[in-house]
Amino acid sequence: MAAAAEGLTKEERDAVKDRAKELREEAKAGKNREAGEKSVAKAIADMPESDAAIAGRIHELVAEQAPELMPKTWYGQPAYANTEGKVVLFVQSAAKFKTRYCTLGFSEDAALDDGEMWPTSFAVTKLTPTVEKTIAELIQRAAA
Repeated sequence: MAAAAEGLTKEERDAVKDRAKELREEAKAGKNREAGEKSVAKAIADMPESDAAIAGRIHELVAEQAPELMPKTWYGQPAYANTEGKVVLFVQSAAKFKTRYCTLGFSEDAALDDGEMWPTSFAVTKLTPTVEKTIAELIQRAAA
């Protein structure tokens, strides 16, 4: 309760600082795929091995399923933007925010609408062929 009264947690403050740095770097690089690939590779490399394995495979799935999405970092985490520059999906390391699972998330700009209610984030604890197939389908829908 005390932490909530004090404002942002250390992890949240670090994420805000990461985002400010990303915005400065994006302004310099423009929409540069190579710079985006480099920043995503670094973000994945900085993750603990279990999160890096998941994020790395999701990165590969995005490249396979929606190569038009631009890799970038968002709050220090791997993310992918549409042609308008809006992030449509991202991966959140469990370690960064001290949660028990890695998260695959989708923004409001992802085309996942399904009636009056649909999920926008998914806990990912292990990549199996079934999980990868579901993620691939979600990536395709998000990019549409």
